[in-house]
Amino acid sequence: MGLMSTTSKFEPDYDRKAELKSFDETKTGVKGLVDSGITHIPRIFHRPPSPENTIIEPSHSIPNLATIDMQGIDKDLIKRKEVIKNIKDAFESWGMFQIVNHGISNTILDEIINGVKRFHDQDTDVKKHWYIRDNSVEQRRVVYNSSFDLYTAPVANWRDTFIVTMAPNPPQPHELPPICRDILIEYSKQVLKLGERVLQLVSEGLGLDVDHLTKMGCAEGVLLVGHYYPPCPQPELAIGTPNHKDHGFITILLQDHIGGLQVFFQNQWIDVPPIPGALVVNAGDLLQLITNGKFVSAKHKVVAKNIGPRISVASSFSTGLLPSSKVFEPIKELLSEDNGAKYRCATAKELMCHYRGKGPDGKFALSLYEI
Repeated sequence: MGLMSTTSKFEPDYDRKAELKSFDETKTGVKGLVDSGITHIPRIFHRPPSPENTIIEPSHSIPNLATIDMQGIDKDLIKRKEVIKNIKDAFESWGMFQIVNHGISNTILDEIINGVKRFHDQDTDVKKHWYIRDNSVEQRRVVYNSSFDLYTAPVANWRDTFIVTMAPNPPQPHELPPICRDILIEYSKQVLKLGERVLQLVSEGLGLDVDHLTKMGCAEGVLLVGHYYPPCPQPELAIGTPNHKDHGFITILLQDHIGGLQVFFQNQWIDVPPIPGALVVNAGDLLQLITNGKFVSAKHKVVAKNIGPRISVASSFSTGLLPSSKVFEPIKELLSEDNGAKYRCATAKELMCHYRGKGPDGKFALSLYEI
């Protein structure tokens, strides 16, 4: 299978720090650049040459990510067992799958996409109120910026983002942006219920009691992340979201029709096609840790496109940076003499801090906890 390089010559011979600072101080994000009419992207967005920065040419031999139909699993025991097996197989191999007939209506899905778009499209002076570079959710219930690791990453992301901590202590309505307040509240309620349901199926797939993972606290926290990827005039030079793994237990992702999400599987990047009404579910580092590596944290990224804006809504099941003394370790029921613990214990905050602080060496946070 051929690979087509999309990198450009990386030129560090400029004042990168000054350019980053200048971009950050506008508080208008990548959308502000596009609105200004640029035809060439600033060099802070030029990705350095790397084997990761490739696009796979279309081929009929590319494997497809599983799409799992959850219809009727609460009434049909045979169907439930089939779904549990499919989830188990997907998490053991891909670390990711898509679900349909999951219980959240298309009306709600469309409205949360529109709500995220409304936030990013609103008047700049209003939006600037939410802009903050310190991403600590302890300081602000809603954080809006562009590239949380802007000053430490080797390349800036071609996207703008807002993050809201919706659980365990949901914000009061007046603490949320008025332009998308109602749908943030409603969608987070529904996605929390769905996440608990998925974790029950995952528990059963591990041979554990149905509520094992929820009792551990895997659904205690939810971070809702609204991404906005403006059309990029030079998509071959940029990256929407770099190659990464999520830090939490699971992430439930809604993407619009634009596409661009890719998952790494069998040593190649595979497109995750948008399916109307579908949600993407992927495992994060904390799930890999507590399952002792039985389930794998999905490596994924988002490529930049010259069309858009692309909108996605990620619901990460983790308490993130919230203070918590709860320690997670490999589940004892999954260990044996022949299968000892592969990871040291960690708190959600520790993993999140390592995730945010990882440098250009490409190391993932979970690798720091391997025994």
